[in-house]
Amino acid sequence: MKSSKYFAGVAVLASAALALGACAPGPSESDSAPDRNTEAGEVITDISGVEEQTLVVWDQEVRGGQNEQMERLNKAFMEKYPNITIERNSQSFEDLQTTLRLALSGDDAPDVVEANNARSMMGQFVSARMIIPLDEWADAYGWNDRFSENILSYSSYSEDAKVFGEGNLYGVPQVGEVVGIYYSPSRLEELGLELPQTWEDLDAQLKTIKDAGQTPLMLGNVEKWPAFHVFGAVQGAHVAAEDVRNLAFGNAGSSWQTEQNIAAAKQLQDWATAGYFNDGFNGVDYDTAWQDFAQGEGVYLIAGSWQAADLGDAMGDDVRFIAPPAGEVNGVPATTGGPGLPFSITSSAKDPNVAAAYIDFVTSDEAMKILAETGNVPVNGAAQYKDEAQGVVADVLTVFTEVAEDGEILPFLDYATPTFDKTLGDSLQELMAGNITPEQFVEGLEADYADFVN
Repeated sequence: MKSSKYFAGVAVLASAALALGACAPGPSESDSAPDRNTEAGEVITDISGVEEQTLVVWDQEVRGGQNEQMERLNKAFMEKYPNITIERNSQSFEDLQTTLRLALSGDDAPDVVEANNARSMMGQFVSARMIIPLDEWADAYGWNDRFSENILSYSSYSEDAKVFGEGNLYGVPQVGEVVGIYYSPSRLEELGLELPQTWEDLDAQLKTIKDAGQTPLMLGNVEKWPAFHVFGAVQGAHVAAEDVRNLAFGNAGSSWQTEQNIAAAKQLQDWATAGYFNDGFNGVDYDTAWQDFAQGEGVYLIAGSWQAADLGDAMGDDVRFIAPPAGEVNGVPATTGGPGLPFSITSSAKDPNVAAAYIDFVTSDEAMKILAETGNVPVNGAAQYKDEAQGVVADVLTVFTEVAEDGEILPFLDYATPTFDKTLGDSLQELMAGNITPEQFVEGLEADYADFVN
């Protein structure tokens, strides 16, 4: 992915520059810092001789293909290192968001966690010194060569967590992610429709599908974050990619209160008002929506690549995946995506060397192959596996590669500020319910963004 325009563009992540240098694998002293065992001592990469111990890992890889790849990798790790027993705690994304904060502040904190790299999660963990810098292990294992600088920038913060995208490394990603459109070929054929070639084609098709008595778009938004992905695709059709990046990373120099963002908000609200989504979508949970789609409801599902394995298992050859069609502003497909949640070492880790060895193992080149085999998108080398895959899994590998190289993959919008996940989630529910205007929607987002960057 080093050659992709997307990852090259991420170099503008932070306005302030901090050197990405070697850092001791433990936080600096501070009177306000929690009392934690963070001294790793000598960095070692061969853990075969360390004392027998249990490594506690918390992840959010709960879905079919996600869970399978973790089970396979954990088993292989324990076979390689019989002195290490992995105790795995796997939770859904939303559950992990809730429980991880409390767990890291307790006496029984896990050793390795998948921490959302947004300011609202990883940024706060860095600031509170609940996770530790990984730079010395990055040097020892060659992570700086394995991953592009820009991929690692998604897990990099300054020591005070004020700068996102540069500084110390606090996590290593395993999967790549891209939001696109799942569709059923048979349902399109029944309606006499071809795949949309432009964003305008898609918008027109939604009305045609609705007029035919079908549900154009499936969405479950009771958790609030699923609408982030739908709005991200809409925004990518209306707003310049560089503006989205500045907004998403909480960098100064952009504004939510623009005609383009208002136009994106208006289109999403118009879709909801016109009945293009399933009934009661704001009260439907995420899993119910995609499962209903798999059972025959709806024509399109805007969702992430992480759904491919489960949908493929449920629908076989009758589910495919495309990038959102290009809008006029960017001229190429522009959609939410990037590296998935990175693995981090907590400041309570019993042996950070063991934790680092685990992270190296589950993000290795060999692990990337297992990810592809289980229907996931490897953050490294996805292109080399797409010809070996089939059906919807081949589609997501192709889309991730093509959009990363020739389109615009845009950051997850909740990265922006420590409170933006709640601000955006609440605002999208209100917007789609018709309780606020598009102008009020962007005004609320601007208040959160501007307060933070100023």
